Amino acid sequence: MADLGKRIGSLCLSWPGTTEDVKWGADHVFSVNGKMFVILPYESEKPWLSLKASSQAFADLVSTGHFSPAPYLARANWVMTKTPEDLDFSTLAELIRESYELVVAKLSKKAQRELGFNP
Repeated sequence: MADLGKRIGSLCLSWPGTTEDVKWGADHVFSVNGKMFVILPYESEKPWLSLKASSQAFADLVSTGHFSPAPYLARANWVMTKTPEDLDFSTLAELIRESYELVVAKLSKKAQRELGFNP
């Protein structure tokens, strides 16, 4: 998971306004303007990844059996996979980008413009 986590981290940090911090002991949290869009541990015996999804994508992802509702965050349409390494990286990257864009869409118009989005 360490290598995959670093690839995911590099991807997330390549987008405007993204920051990384460690919460809850060892979970790396990627946020845009202070709003989380990805949670993952870099070093863990039980690798996992959580991200925000649209309500339709939430249902679709959970129905695959590869994702489950994320603990404490499912009410906000967050999903979790305990085997992110089993997914193709391009698929992960697409899901993570969608998570980022969902969070950006909830920001103020001014914040969106500052990030280079045209609301």
